[in-house]
Amino acid sequence: MLFNSFPFILGFLPVVILLTWFATSRIGRTTAIGSLILASLFFYGWWNPSFLALLVASVSGNYALGVVLRTLARQKRHLVARIVLIAGISANLGTIGYFKYAGFLTEIISSLIAIDWTLGAIVLPLGISFFTFQQIAYIVDCAHENVDSHGFFDYALFVTFFPQLIAGPIVYHRDMLPQIRSGEAAFMFRTSDLGIGAKIFAIGLIKKVVLADGMAVYATPVFEAADAGATLTFIEAWGGALAYTLQLYFDFSGYSDMAIGLGRMFGLRLPINFRAPYKATSIIDFWRRWHITLSMFLRNYLYIPLGGNRHGKSRRWINLMITMLLGGLWHGAGWTFVVWGGLHGAYLCLNHLWRHVAGRTGINLKASAAGRVVSWGVTFLAVVIAWVFFRAETFHGAIGVLYGMAGLNGIILPEAWAGRLASLPAALTVFGLGPTPYFTGAVQVLMTGLILMIALFAPTTQQWVRWQFDGGSTVGRWRLGTVVATGFGLIGGYTMIRLFVGGYSEFLYFQF
Repeated sequence: MLFNSFPFILGFLPVVILLTWFATSRIGRTTAIGSLILASLFFYGWWNPSFLALLVASVSGNYALGVVLRTLARQKRHLVARIVLIAGISANLGTIGYFKYAGFLTEIISSLIAIDWTLGAIVLPLGISFFTFQQIAYIVDCAHENVDSHGFFDYALFVTFFPQLIAGPIVYHRDMLPQIRSGEAAFMFRTSDLGIGAKIFAIGLIKKVVLADGMAVYATPVFEAADAGATLTFIEAWGGALAYTLQLYFDFSGYSDMAIGLGRMFGLRLPINFRAPYKATSIIDFWRRWHITLSMFLRNYLYIPLGGNRHGKSRRWINLMITMLLGGLWHGAGWTFVVWGGLHGAYLCLNHLWRHVAGRTGINLKASAAGRVVSWGVTFLAVVIAWVFFRAETFHGAIGVLYGMAGLNGIILPEAWAGRLASLPAALTVFGLGPTPYFTGAVQVLMTGLILMIALFAPTTQQWVRWQFDGGSTVGRWRLGTVVATGFGLIGGYTMIRLFVGGYSEFLYFQF
């Protein structure tokens, strides 16, 4: 069941809100938790009921592991606790490895030993990467005595809570369990929480349906053509790469906004996952803004245990490369994801090296507006290049897009621009006109540019909601609120029409 579908918006969500409200107000907190767990399992099983057993087994097994690890830690039996922890992590990784990487590993082994060995199709359970990492973090912290006591149903809701179950944000026990256990914030239906949650959800829905899906129709033909071996022109390659850059951001941040809004409707605050990442002026800054909860997991449970930056620059760079390569593989079993992770690992190493050199020489690009623009431009270009590998189905397709972006296939302008170019200086016609079937008209260029401006200059969802509820005088808020509410209503209506006419598409991160 998709957040951007009518069965969810008009059916599942209102029913669950009413049931939870009734259970909380008329029966009790425990019943409310139980009803939310059942609703979340129904939500997950809507896609494929056969994987409900896997989810329930994962939740039950990791909870039992947590109990054992906390007991061993209290008894100071650290060696036994370490053995149990390694076994638990191995079981979690083995499960995700079978479903996600068995085919990829088989392909590698087959190529090495020159034997045609293939596995049958393995269906990837939705959300397995997210709820597995979430529970690995939990059992690690249990072994280190960093988890407070809680009951099974509290834990089950922490893992299965439907807003974050499929594609995050990756929620940590220290953020969620206190909210669920206290009962002070959770499940207390306040008008303000419902209003704020609904507004955040609506913003996320608009991001997905209007912005992300709007860019998908430009990005998909370009990458499909590249994977099929087509030669892309400069305009086509850049148009497709930028369109996908924007599609991915608004798709995933839209999902995260919808999840955060849904959690807020139930009185639970989920962590922010994006802070305007395309405004970043360095790769280090980018990873503090993009998929924040995954960045925290990789830092806390992989980079730091590997040694972090505690053993010199060379060791730091090795740890960064290992972390980002594994982060790439977390996203998908394929060489393009390995390259994407490797590129970001290299970017981070270069960024740290540049900081060292700049600190020694006194260079500070960010001291001037021009320097900040240069820093942003280099960062954004690096991110776009890496996204090409992230999106392409094949390595050959990614190279084809980059080849076109570099202008090596010629900088040919679309034939549809002939009339407009006639009034421009002759120097601009030196590139010539030709067929550009995959990214053709001025509309695509203008729409991509407009949505890029939204990504770069519009307030974030959190900034906008904070301004609405916390800022300005009453009169000022009323006047501005009327204008914003009118525009918001028009865009919301357009969003619903698009859903009704064009249907709804899956979120990109569902595949991970």
